[in-house]
Amino acid sequence: MPPSPDCPFCARITAGDTLVQSALAVAITDAFPVSRGHTQVVPRRHVVSYFALGTEERVALWALVAEVRQRLDREHHPSGYNLGVNVGAAGGQTVDHAHVHVIPRFEGDVADPRGGVRWVLPSRARYWKEGG
Repeated sequence: MPPSPDCPFCARITAGDTLVQSALAVAITDAFPVSRGHTQVVPRRHVVSYFALGTEERVALWALVAEVRQRLDREHHPSGYNLGVNVGAAGGQTVDHAHVHVIPRFEGDVADPRGGVRWVLPSRARYWKEGG
């Protein structure tokens, strides 16, 4: 699919506003970062859903995620990471271009980080027993 004229990710790819890139994917800074270094890894091809990506594109995305992690480790020294893919409106996707969030996490950025991405549904996030 050619670049979409209304897609902010396609516009950034076309403008060369990227951190690192490969033949099939690019990494861009998140426009509304939730932490220092929050990055998105995006396929070059405009495709709405992660599940519509071809195998080579998925491999390229995850290879670039690893490269982004190395860069973030050097630049920001995070204590951990959250990786996320939002698919569809119910899944939280707000930009209709598939992408992987790479979110560096830092000691003390939240009071209790247990459960990580499970907190997308707060009433179901807590699965552990107190004291454990």
